[in-house]
Amino acid sequence: MKQKKPGLRVHIAGVGLANPVMTASGTFGYGEEFKDLMDLGRLGAIVVKGLSLKPEKGNPPPRIVETAGGMLNSIGLENVGVEAFIEKKMPFLRTVPSPVVVNIYGKTFEEYALLAEILDKVEGISFLEVNISCPNVKAGGMAFGTDPESAGRVVASVRKRTSLPVIVKLSPNVSRITPIAKRAEAEGADALCLINTLSGMAIDIRTRSPRLGAVTGGLSGPAIKPVALKMVWEASGAVDIPVIGSGGVMTAEDAIEFLMAGASAVQVGSAHFINPRAAADIIDGIEKFLAEEGIGDVGALIGALEIPGTGPRPRTAQAPV
Repeated sequence: MKQKKPGLRVHIAGVGLANPVMTASGTFGYGEEFKDLMDLGRLGAIVVKGLSLKPEKGNPPPRIVETAGGMLNSIGLENVGVEAFIEKKMPFLRTVPSPVVVNIYGKTFEEYALLAEILDKVEGISFLEVNISCPNVKAGGMAFGTDPESAGRVVASVRKRTSLPVIVKLSPNVSRITPIAKRAEAEGADALCLINTLSGMAIDIRTRSPRLGAVTGGLSGPAIKPVALKMVWEASGAVDIPVIGSGGVMTAEDAIEFLMAGASAVQVGSAHFINPRAAADIIDGIEKFLAEEGIGDVGALIGALEIPGTGPRPRTAQAPV
């Protein structure tokens, strides 16, 4: 008798995902770039490049530097702008069966709100993902996501302008993640994603100059996974909405660690620069692990981390799937 395949389906804010593996914004283009490399319908969800009201040229080169255990990027959120995205990118994305997540960012609260309003009625969008790691130009360049008050105001402004589920992507460049996670939830976030990149830099010792054109950039890849895991574990224990883990997910084992730490799904980012099929391979790996362990459904992994002397967290304290 043929053994039944393990169940991989999860739910985020009422939206069903075929599996818990999503792409990460900025590492998968607008999806179409990968259409000849993998079956896009296999993905749990596609998260597109960060989107602004107007087209952005991004930062001066060099924009990417390889580091020990990861990479620094300073792309500068280059994108086509919301109008061109709707006109030129969404027609293809509507043909993909996987849910589409549109990542948005602004330099003011008003820009976030207007983006949410514009995208609210666009056919084919399943979620908005709000990047609050961007600088608030009216507050001297301080990132929205480093202060609970500022983060909460962004979430509230978006929430008022859209009926779409809202995922808030949190910055790790803070001393404590839980106050910001709780504030985002209180202001209407339907899910959280963490972490975004860590701030970093690299220096060319021969030229005595920065190796990035913008001097500093965002560190991603395996080097940041321990930080991301800790923050996912902390945030998932502090809120009652789903948490999506991101940061150094290179293999199925990495993804499973995030699930056990309390994530309801994961995002795969830098791995795509090494292996364009990374997300698909991770899905296969999770399915294989479940079969080998005799686990019938991926939901059994979520929050399964057992702390010696305390055991796993009560299910009521974990994000629903």
